[in-house]
Amino acid sequence: MLRRLVVLAACVACASPALALDMPQRKPGLWQLKMAFDNAGLPERMMEQCTDASTDKLMNGNYGGSAMETCSKQDVHNSGGTITIDSVCSFGGATTTSHAVVTGSFDSAYTVDMTSTRHGAPVPGMPAEGSTHMKVEAKWLGPCAAGQKPGDVIVGNQKFNMVEMQKMQQQMRGMPLRPPYARP
Repeated sequence: MLRRLVVLAACVACASPALALDMPQRKPGLWQLKMAFDNAGLPERMMEQCTDASTDKLMNGNYGGSAMETCSKQDVHNSGGTITIDSVCSFGGATTTSHAVVTGSFDSAYTVDMTSTRHGAPVPGMPAEGSTHMKVEAKWLGPCAAGQKPGDVIVGNQKFNMVEMQKMQQQMRGMPLRPPYARP
């Protein structure tokens, strides 16, 4: 299951730099995302995200953030409520060219239809060269469930919190590396 989460996270991360650009914030609460990957060899996945204004921005920033700095093209057009995004981004030795069309309402339901073409290094679960079509159907389910907090992401029976993961990553970056024989 952990391997599937890593593959799913890699797919979302590869797509999200294009999606993180100037996207409207979603309505706070519990969102369900259904992701279908054509020709990527991955099964359809369901995910739930508990958001508020700050964690919605964080989730976009986590996948866009520093990865956005490696994008040579980031064109976003909003015409009549349809957002079209074209990007070219390089990360991990791969260059990904993406075209996404986002329609719907960030208060109730929206759809992302994205086509990406990769060149260079392989992405986990996918070959180095090739194209992928991903469709995300998102809908607002209501307030977050009891016991959920903003930043919680649920995939299958696995749950993690984006805020806690970011804090852990920051702590790990700040830790000095010691040789394995050194005493704590």
